[in-house]
Amino acid sequence: MAIDTDLIDQLLKDYKQPDDVLGENGLLKQLTKAVLQRAMQAELTHHLGYDKHDPTGKKTGNSRNGKSNKTLKGDFGQLPIEVPRDRNSTFEPQIVPKHQTRFEGFDDKILSLYARGMTTRQIKQHLEEIYQVEVSPALISTVTDAVLDEVRAWQSRPLEALYPVVYFDCLMVKIRDGLHIVNKAIYLALGLTREGQKEALGLWVSPSEGAKFWLGVMTELNNRGVSDIFIACVDGLKGLPEAIEAVFPLVQVQQCIVHQVRASLRYVGYKQRKAVAADLKQIYTAATREQGERQLKEFGLKWDERYPSISKQWVGNWERLAVFFGYPPEIRKVIYTTNAIESVNDSLRRVIQNRGAFPSDEAALKLLYLGLENISRKWRRPVPDWPSALNQFAILFEERLRLPLD
Repeated sequence: MAIDTDLIDQLLKDYKQPDDVLGENGLLKQLTKAVLQRAMQAELTHHLGYDKHDPTGKKTGNSRNGKSNKTLKGDFGQLPIEVPRDRNSTFEPQIVPKHQTRFEGFDDKILSLYARGMTTRQIKQHLEEIYQVEVSPALISTVTDAVLDEVRAWQSRPLEALYPVVYFDCLMVKIRDGLHIVNKAIYLALGLTREGQKEALGLWVSPSEGAKFWLGVMTELNNRGVSDIFIACVDGLKGLPEAIEAVFPLVQVQQCIVHQVRASLRYVGYKQRKAVAADLKQIYTAATREQGERQLKEFGLKWDERYPSISKQWVGNWERLAVFFGYPPEIRKVIYTTNAIESVNDSLRRVIQNRGAFPSDEAALKLLYLGLENISRKWRRPVPDWPSALNQFAILFEERLRLPLD
């Protein structure tokens, strides 16, 4: 609906500075109030079936019955309005429903600030400074707690039948458990779809990891529709490879090379770290598995006397570490590390860094879910070089790649 420009000119005839329009008592706020109240009067007229002062209303059994005061909170700050009433108390405004004290968009502001890691106190201060609105911590908790149903629905939503690559990783958070604060692991599964798009598949919280826990996670993914995974990239999480293979028997599990290198360098002093890292690189950048094994033996001959634990760990994990050697370079780039999920976890750590400890598992999941929603808005493009990787997947897994999406 077009607005009469002459009317706008008339409203702005005394305009001198931005506060005249956008200020605490500016034109925009006055117009919002006037439009809302006129709209509610029109709604009441429609509800009653007759105009104000129309004598036909005397025989209807219902009539106007004054007004009640209400204060709305919104992007405009605090806005006192008068809500018309009817004598039979059957009128319910649609534009500002009963019990509504926050105008559309205001809850989104709270959720957006919460998803960026701001604490309840910081959100309260921010809204007071920017919008001149006093918001109680209880209100903020009410708004964010409403997300829990959304979290449950997201956690149980159907998934695609095939994810060529799935990354698994965890981050540690502090959660209150009775009188104590304990460290708990929250696990995240990040899948790559056939289109190369990232998709967070779920979040799980557990006091400890293990085969039984991971078997439950894999069973849940399977029940939600996932029937095949080509390659699972993991960070040596206890019991995870066996659990993945139990539910998805055709999967190949790739242990993260970067995590293995980091674990190795923990044994090395600062002066030798660069040299050890360079020799380790010769192992995982080898052209073939056989060449990688030769480089691993040479590494042991050179460094075992000083750092015997490093080559021992590589040999013990070699079957999981060497999986990527069986794939062409296009796929190696995708499964070489868990960088895709680590970047997500880094963003989530920034979201939770202001929290001392969460009061419950649900509170932690609520914030991490909102953080994921915020992060995933940037996942508009496939991962780099995905078309090349997909072509190789189509050759290596021709029959499995044709799996129906439903």
